[in-house]
Amino acid sequence: LALTCVMLLDGYLRAEVGGDQRVRTGASANDVPEDVLDGGPILTFPGGRATTVSVPDRTIALTFDDGPDATWTPQVLEILEEYDVPGTFFLVGSMVARHPDIVRDLVEQGNEVGVHTFTHVDLSYQSEARVTREIEQTQLALAGAAGITTTLFRAPYSSETDAIDDYSWPVYKKLGEEGYTSVFIDTDSDDWKRPGVSKIVEWATPEDGEGASVLFHDAGGERSQTIEALPKYIEKMKAKGYTFTTVSGAMAAQQPTGGPAAAGTSGAEGTAARAADSDDALQAAHHRATGATLWEGRALVAAVAVAEWTVPALSVGLLVVGVAVMGRFGLMLILARRHHRQRNRRRFGWGPPVTGPVSVVVPAYNEKECIANTLRSLARSTHPIEIIVVDDGSTDGTAEIAESLGLPGVRVIRQANAGKPAALDNGVRHARYDIVVMMDGDTVFEPDTVRHLVQPFADPAVGAVAGNAKVGNRRTLIGAWQHIEYVMGFNLDRRMYDLLRCMPTIPGAIGAFRREAVLQVGGMSDDTLAEDTDITIALHRAGWRVVYQEHARAWTEAPGSLKQLWSQRYRWSYGTMQALWKHRGSLKDKGPSGRFGRVGMPLVVLFQVVTPLFAPLIDVFTLYSMIFIDFRSALLAWLAVLGVQLLCAAYAFRLDREKYRYLLMMPLQQLAYRQMMYLVLIHSCVTALTGGRLRWQKLKR
Repeated sequence: LALTCVMLLDGYLRAEVGGDQRVRTGASANDVPEDVLDGGPILTFPGGRATTVSVPDRTIALTFDDGPDATWTPQVLEILEEYDVPGTFFLVGSMVARHPDIVRDLVEQGNEVGVHTFTHVDLSYQSEARVTREIEQTQLALAGAAGITTTLFRAPYSSETDAIDDYSWPVYKKLGEEGYTSVFIDTDSDDWKRPGVSKIVEWATPEDGEGASVLFHDAGGERSQTIEALPKYIEKMKAKGYTFTTVSGAMAAQQPTGGPAAAGTSGAEGTAARAADSDDALQAAHHRATGATLWEGRALVAAVAVAEWTVPALSVGLLVVGVAVMGRFGLMLILARRHHRQRNRRRFGWGPPVTGPVSVVVPAYNEKECIANTLRSLARSTHPIEIIVVDDGSTDGTAEIAESLGLPGVRVIRQANAGKPAALDNGVRHARYDIVVMMDGDTVFEPDTVRHLVQPFADPAVGAVAGNAKVGNRRTLIGAWQHIEYVMGFNLDRRMYDLLRCMPTIPGAIGAFRREAVLQVGGMSDDTLAEDTDITIALHRAGWRVVYQEHARAWTEAPGSLKQLWSQRYRWSYGTMQALWKHRGSLKDKGPSGRFGRVGMPLVVLFQVVTPLFAPLIDVFTLYSMIFIDFRSALLAWLAVLGVQLLCAAYAFRLDREKYRYLLMMPLQQLAYRQMMYLVLIHSCVTALTGGRLRWQKLKR
């Protein structure tokens, strides 16, 4: 939320969205008084009456629009200081907020400032509320930057007074009634056209002897010709006997041409008309900001500074994360291909075939909907097994259902409700064989699953084997999303971790353990909510090897509702963080047993915690780029990342021999499902940081 607010502020400063680019031309001026259209360039409303003021003869009021700019405005200020010439700068509020230091220098040098709106829009198209907002926000920016407000105003896309039309006239009248002086020009340098230095000087020169309000630009584009022309122009006009002043200085030296200023006039204009010199005139235009205006202005400038820092920092962060994620995708593809080719070679083998019987432990808590299918699938196993059902205090008759099936080799052990780790430990203690297969009470094995799963134990260094968990209820939208995640996010990862010898998790749905190894590390711990990750890391640290067996498939029931999915993933992510914290000492482990700490721990922390945690920030930045910067480029970048993910997913589906049609759901998965997973992780991090506790949750089957 904080980042979104910062991005919206920065986008508003750039005025790229919601910024009205319309410019009105050719409108009639029937409602505008003739003496205004034909009068001087300074428009005031003393006593509510429209009055124009001309610049005195042989006097130049040098004005600049569209600043401040970090490149060009300081160069303009250097020239003005060198020639001891004051200027009047009509500033864009968004630029003031972004470059407050330049505004401070400008005011301290003795120059004058005016409002040029906040986002540089044609006010004749805007509502009264928008006009007010444009002015007030610019005043706040000036207050925060230089501690002042101003009574001078110049509308964007305005030039001489004869450009006032029926649409803009109400704007000037309203601002005049509020005490603003609207400033137009007599002579336009047209420097924004970049016609060449000589043309700029020529076009900025008034008729011989006449005074003029002259327009240059210190921002809004490439202004090198302006910088080169300005000294030449000043020298030329001084040689002709001209003096330079500010707009307020011109007002102080000249009585109104549209009618005499009333002696009792109140407001900034009356004060300016009565000022005796340019210093007094500056005081008339500038007012010291106080109270709420000053503090709100400072808050605005501070917020803009944060936004200005955030966007580049996030750009760099996005680049770093992008390179890391793309590198991980590339590594996954390379290692997954190598893993598949290695494990499917005709002559590949772990050693002599494992044919001895194994124990299968099924922890069950209120699994009446699933336990019969689970046990019947085990009964069809082509490998000799004993089945140990540990009923963890079920209240729905799970144990009775298991016993009533009358399947051979099935033992039911009852215990008071103590949680899954305790049930698994109880099953391991009652196991008769050296290899123990663990599964969930809602999981269904294929006939050859156990046979495939136990073959790696032919290698005496292998302490545990992870199987290939499949989503059974994949026909729903949520199920299809999880199916993609299981095939790509879990199983493709496991191939990579297998070759790197740092597998972080053996899935609870299907895993096999050497009984000796489990007992060596103290059994299944209830220290965390991710007992499968906990024991996997413990086995690594004890020196055992953990491998992945792709052909050992198990079908499990994924959560069928968003609420159930949130509960499950909340527990998973929180439990994973608990396990990583518990085994943080692995970072210091030496020798082969320290491989997980050196390789696995950094990979898991980076790609399963840190990257997903900051992924929403990247999504916010992507949307910001689409809206405020370059929609096409940002969209292409997002599609490119999606394309890489689709490529990885397609390869994972090919390795697992899955149907590609589910990949049609992947774009929607990235837009909806992934966001939920990010929020779950953030929720888990908040729980961890605040010391919260979670309990085991039971999924509705």
